[in-house]
Amino acid sequence: MPEVHRHEPGSFTWAELGTSDPTAAKSFYGSLFGWTFVDSPMGPGPDDVYTRFQLSAKDVGATYKLMKEQREKGVPPNWGSYITVANADETTKRVTSLGGTVIQEPFDVMDYGRMAVLSDPTGGVISLWQPGNHIGFQRVGEPGTPCWTELATRDMKTAGQFYSSLIGWKLKEAPDGSYTEFQRGDGRSIGGMRPIQKEEGPVSPHWLIYVQVADCDATAAKVTKLGGKTFMPPTDIPKTGRFATFADPQGALFAVIKLEGM
Repeated sequence: MPEVHRHEPGSFTWAELGTSDPTAAKSFYGSLFGWTFVDSPMGPGPDDVYTRFQLSAKDVGATYKLMKEQREKGVPPNWGSYITVANADETTKRVTSLGGTVIQEPFDVMDYGRMAVLSDPTGGVISLWQPGNHIGFQRVGEPGTPCWTELATRDMKTAGQFYSSLIGWKLKEAPDGSYTEFQRGDGRSIGGMRPIQKEEGPVSPHWLIYVQVADCDATAAKVTKLGGKTFMPPTDIPKTGRFATFADPQGALFAVIKLEGM
């Protein structure tokens, strides 16, 4: 069923867009995926707004304006991902001993949940989420919902060992070493990892969200029409589907995929 009420620990369960222009982002993603919006104030200023993206009146992600200190540090528009854990504090305690860096210690987000932000030993930044009243994605498994999360890194071995130890993921490696799937304890693949290629230049390690679509080529054409930029044109993945990667008009990277048989 597309509507969900709980996520298993070890799952990617939220995606959040930090952007330079939330109004433009809402227009872009609303036109591209059919998302609607719910705005909630986060503070006294006009830019202190947190916007939930919705599909069929259920949450599928969010956006907010990058804070002044983030912009001053050169943080670009980006999609950030969250992993649900049973206990954010206990998980965070193990980050440093495993070679990672705690960027933000665990803190409560009102009664929605408890979160922390970390960097893995290779530089990929990810958030942990211990749900309270907010489970994360409320719809999955249909066009317009995030369906996969992928780490691009320069050291797959180190990153794999880190997340396997921290989250408990099993690693399903391709025979040629070109890709690794992250699997929960139940054997379900919920994300992946690939090496950063030389032709990509000095790009930093990063996580990338994939949104499921009904037609990859039609979506790619629409991204261009809406002012986005194509990085990887629609490409087939044998026995998986057809995908493409883009940047939205503000520069945040994301991908889409038409899954085989869906």
